[in-house]
Formats: sequence, structure tokens, C-alpha cells
Amino acid sequence: MGETFWGLVAGTAAQHPDRVLLADDHGRSLTAADLAREAEQVAAGLHQLGVRPGDVVSWQLPTVLEAPVLMAACARLGALQNPVIPLLRNREVGHISRQLGTAVFVAPAVWRGFEHAAMGRELGLETVELDLDGEPGPEMRLPVGDPAVLPAPPDDGTEFRWAYYSSGTTADPKGARHSDQTVMASANGMAVGMGFAPGEVYPIAWPFTHIGGITMLTSVLRAGGTLVLFDAWDPVGTPERMAAHGATILGSAPPFFRAYLDAEARHGGGLFPKLRICTGGGAPIPVEINRELVEAFGIPGVVCAYGLTEFPVATCEMPTDPWLGTTVGHPSPGVEARLVDGELRLKGPQCCLGYVDTALDADGFDDEGWFRTGDLATIDEQGVVRITGRAKDVVIRNAENISALEVEDAVLSHPDVVDVGVIGVPDARTGERVCAVVVLRDGASLDVAALGAHCVERGLARYKCPEQVLVVEAIGRNPMGKILKNDLRELAARS
Repeated sequence: MGETFWGLVAGTAAQHPDRVLLADDHGRSLTAADLAREAEQVAAGLHQLGVRPGDVVSWQLPTVLEAPVLMAACARLGALQNPVIPLLRNREVGHISRQLGTAVFVAPAVWRGFEHAAMGRELGLETVELDLDGEPGPEMRLPVGDPAVLPAPPDDGTEFRWAYYSSGTTADPKGARHSDQTVMASANGMAVGMGFAPGEVYPIAWPFTHIGGITMLTSVLRAGGTLVLFDAWDPVGTPERMAAHGATILGSAPPFFRAYLDAEARHGGGLFPKLRICTGGGAPIPVEINRELVEAFGIPGVVCAYGLTEFPVATCEMPTDPWLGTTVGHPSPGVEARLVDGELRLKGPQCCLGYVDTALDADGFDDEGWFRTGDLATIDEQGVVRITGRAKDVVIRNAENISALEVEDAVLSHPDVVDVGVIGVPDARTGERVCAVVVLRDGASLDVAALGAHCVERGLARYKCPEQVLVVEAIGRNPMGKILKNDLRELAARS
């Protein structure tokens, strides 16, 4: 099917034209032939607006069918595309567009009360404004034109054609440079680990503009199955709507899993009769939640994958793994992994070409070209990888490094704890103390002594137990489920 992403789209349309690849929460769907046809028309629409091969198209769309169509259209045209997570605002989008030299910004007029297109114009960007308000009709809400005006599609899958940025919660976002081949290689682990195949139904309510979007679109193009796109998440109503599509896979972070479990309990069981596995990525899956999912749905467990914007789906578990849900699995096909001073370093076909800001490459890669993940890990004799924490996400108490992840796992196993983030806060005696920021079940209360006793009972060393507990209504996370630790540190500083 060719070396390029457009080659994959066109090849799938030719070989499996009637295969339903995409659907949404509004009753719409696209076959492989539909996707290729709509994408060519949109590519022509962009061309008529002056976009040429190599021009930078930054686009900020929610998780609707227009997003994968625009993605495929940019690939057909040969534009350098930059999917932008919808939560990013003027500071981040301004930084990204200036660094890339964005030629065109495609965005909704208004989405969830925010004027995205107006932001683009305020930033001085040539803006294509889309009307995504209200229920969609059968037509794609994107500019269209006659594909006869299009130049030949790109034929080199190794060129820089994709720019994906980190969320930028602590500093300016970092942009990773990807090619067609690197982003498509991110699907290798999904095929081997999750076993994507025709008949699979995977509803997603996370941002399609995350690098996971191209990973999953490549997966269904190559292997079959259907992605069902949800542009809004309601922990009460959305699980039922996902169930109506016959979900066989559910993901992808603790707040989502909790909502599925609660929905299953409300229905007295049987809500997801076709469910085959759950999948986790972006944040570790606590052991207790994994156990509940196994018991509630009769599945093997959570198939965990691990990756970064710079190196997506570096590892993945398989449903048959005996250690399912307690690791991030073996390296994906073609990926090499090693440890240097406890830090996981990687090489493989999905590794980015480097950073948009090339000054960051020196810290991002070691002298031998291995990507430095910044994550602490172990690799056992079978090659199975376990993430033990972030190199920078530790509490240093009395000169001892305490993994926040290890403490979070112990705390979350408490029956009254719904969510938790562990941070280190300054302490005059010990340097830092362990602080657990928790969300509790309705009506519950929890103090340091009770939580400490529970953690010791779960096998946590006493010196690692929380010395401070802050109870909050919700813990902030980025769109892929990672806890916003800086927000928790600011909260602790005010408490």
C-alpha cells in the first residue's frame, strides 16, 4: 500500500472499499472509499485556498469525523500538518504557529464556548473557520473542491510532514518532527498487542489530534475495525452510548474506567457483552482498577501500552500475557529498549526525526542516538518493561528517592479513594514530605494515620507513606489522562 500515509489511505480504499473505518456519536460513518473520496475533495478545497505541498497547516478540531478527513486531506496534498489539541489556547498555539511558520490555521468558529477561529485571527494566522455547531448533516463541514486541480501525491514517506506538540503544561510545548513512516510505525504495537482486526469496535473520547489519533487511524486502515469518535465525554451518559455501538475495546485512563464500571453497576451487568479488552495508555493503570475491570467484565485485564509524543507506542502488552495490567509489555516490533542509570532509552521505527527546535535534540538523544524517555523503568529477563516512575516525578525525603507512582498505586487501592496524585512538598526537617491529593467517594473521610496504615498493609515501606492528605473534588489531568502535577503543587502551596 505504499510508503506514505496517503498511499495507505488510497490502498485500503482500493482493496477494501466497503470496510467501515470510522463512525461517530451522531450516527455518521465513513467507509475506506468514503474517507479517500472526502479527503481528496477537501485537499482540493485547501488547494483552492492557496495551500501548497510543504505548507504548514495547523488544525485544531475536536474528535469528530472531520478530523480524520482533514488529516487524510493534508496527507494527500503533501502539506506539513500540525494537529493541535483543542484545549491549547493563545500562548501555546501562538508559540507553535510561530515556531512552525504556520501558513493556514483550520479551526471551529466556536467549540465548547471558546472562539478558536477568532484566536487564530488574533494570532495573525490565515484562518479557515468551520461551523461545527449543532448536529452535523451528511456533508463534511470542511472546504471542498475538484480533485482534478491537485498535484501528484507525495511519494517519499521519510520526509518531515507531521509536527506533534506536547501539552505544554509546565513550559512552552515541545514539537516532535515526524514522517509518514514514523507515525505509521506507531500502529505496529497496536496490531501485535491489541490484536486489531475486522469487527473490532473502539469508541474514543480523547482528542483525535493527540498522536494517538494517527496511531489508531493507521491501525484500522491496516487491520480493519472501526473507530467511533465521541466529541464530548459525560461519565454518566457516554458509557451507555459507547455500549450501543457494540464496543469490543474500551480505554484509556482511570477516570474513564471508573465511569465504565459505574455504568455496568447501574445496569446490573451485561452493558458491554462484546467487550474483549480494555486498553490503557498515557497514565499507569492502578492494580485495583485493573482487578475491578477483570471481575466486572470478565476480560483478561487492561492491555497497557507505553509511548510518548516523540516515540509513540514503544511497548505494548498482549491479552494473553500472564502479567497483564502490571507492566507495559514487550517492546513493539522493531523497537530496542535499554536502561541507563534506571532511565528507559529507546530506538525504533516510530522514533521522531528530532525536535522542531533542534536545540532540544542534544538533551533528547544520547551520543549513540537512543531517545531518552525521562522515565524510570525495569526490564526483566523476558524483556518485559515496567515503568516505575518519572525521573523527575520523585519525592526526595531524607535523601531517599520515593517514586510517586508507587505511592499512588498503594493509595488508590484504598476503598474510599477514587483518584489520587502524589507530590513532594517542602519540609524543613526532611527536605520534602509525601503529600497525597485525593478524591474520595461521597460521604467518606480519610486522615493521614488511616491512609498510612492502609499503605503499610499493602506492602508500602513506612517511610514512603503519605505524611499529608489533601482532599479535593477533582484532580486535573491533561487530555490523555496524565495528572497535572504542577497544579497539585500550587494547591498544596496554598493549603
